[in-house]
Amino acid sequence: MSDRNQRWPNRNRVSRREFLRKTPLPSVSVPLALRHWSAFYVLITRPTDIRIDDVSYDYEEFRYRTPYKFAGKEVDRVTILNVRCVVHLTNGRSAHGFGSMTMGNVWSFPSERMSYDKTLAAMKALAERVRSITADFKETDHPININVALEPEYLKAADDVSQRLQLEEPIPKLCTLVTASPFDAALHDAFGKVHGLSSYRTYGRDFMAHDLSHYLGPEFKGEYLDHYLLMEPSARLALYHSVGASDAIEDADIRKRIEDGLPETLSGWIRYNGLTHIKIKLAGDDLDWDLDRVVRIDRATTEVQTQRKVGAWAYSLDFNERCPNVGYLLEFLRRLKEKTPLGFERIRYIEQPTARDLEKHRENTMHEAAKLKPVVIDESLTGLDRLILAREMGYTGVALKACKGQSQAVLMAVAAQKYKMFRCVQDLTCPGASLVHSVGLAARVPGVTAVEANARQYVPMANKPWEEKFPGIFLVKDGMMRTANLNGPGLGAVT
Repeated sequence: MSDRNQRWPNRNRVSRREFLRKTPLPSVSVPLALRHWSAFYVLITRPTDIRIDDVSYDYEEFRYRTPYKFAGKEVDRVTILNVRCVVHLTNGRSAHGFGSMTMGNVWSFPSERMSYDKTLAAMKALAERVRSITADFKETDHPININVALEPEYLKAADDVSQRLQLEEPIPKLCTLVTASPFDAALHDAFGKVHGLSSYRTYGRDFMAHDLSHYLGPEFKGEYLDHYLLMEPSARLALYHSVGASDAIEDADIRKRIEDGLPETLSGWIRYNGLTHIKIKLAGDDLDWDLDRVVRIDRATTEVQTQRKVGAWAYSLDFNERCPNVGYLLEFLRRLKEKTPLGFERIRYIEQPTARDLEKHRENTMHEAAKLKPVVIDESLTGLDRLILAREMGYTGVALKACKGQSQAVLMAVAAQKYKMFRCVQDLTCPGASLVHSVGLAARVPGVTAVEANARQYVPMANKPWEEKFPGIFLVKDGMMRTANLNGPGLGAVT
């Protein structure tokens, strides 16, 4: 036995061809694809690695109490994909993992040619393929490495489903990430639970065979994920409340009263939750409407906060990629500053103002806009290559989302910190376990001080079973979420 094999008795030497066949290069890692592979690659088996025994899933369906309008469309229902898995260590110890995410097809698979039901059906067909691919993975490894190995297979499955269903448009990568995200979350959850640790404590050299250069390139050599994440969650995070494009600001805006005991206007929500952070959904194709919307929201918010004796609050603006060009955004910001200088100052960042396909629209650089406010990439952020391109085009921030997968979220959080980019965490109208996951992510990323959580507005019934378990997250009265009980094993969602 060679000295190398004596030092690493659990390694199995495989041919380069066999390794590359089993483990396609991950799209998240452009630098990795540029490496010169040696004639043989050594797979490392560690006693902390898990093997997947079983993967299953089910769905929950809820109607919204009121429609949520964004990107020019109104959403009035949600399908939640719940995933359970069983894993074991080489010593036989096993654990169950749980992951949950809304399908979010209107956001992740927008189409003018296919109906809501058709894109949702495509996601469900893909979910079954993702389950089979994940369950059939029989190597022992860390969840991040499993995700890196399987993501190309998920994307291939998306293409296969698109062809089999004869879809007018293929399932996009963002939609594939959303569909796969609860499977990835379940593995991270199980990994933490089998070791009796928060998943965020399993990202260091004691559990990971590779440093960050393996995923993100040579400038990360010798560094591990735990260097970039908080070992203890931030104790408090401000709650970002979303104002949909058709949501009532004041009583005069109410078209039909719901009368279910919850607020029906922005003013009512500010008082009800003690809000200090407000996310404003804008049209992006009607400059006068967008300006009037922000001015009205600022006026109403100022009135309520003055009554509450609150002196500081913040806004974020979300155009959901509907601005025709960056010139629209610059003109909007110029005129907004003229109309409400204080309202302009309260803006903390702007989300994805123009089209998500950055490659096709390289003319939409954000350099000038980013001098005024951080401009964050959201729909476009599907991997490291997109983050790098976004930086080149002037984007100065990233919107991290649990719905794109825990593995990607933590790796993108690392890259954003290295590149000194603004960081925020947004949700996908995430209720229940998916919100616990999202808040847990926000609480572990340095620099994130607030997190969006709008399921309480649109689908509160889905949150009901979780209120007693996590009152600090689901029962907010002073505008702040408490995360003290998110330090248990796994990702924190008790199941």
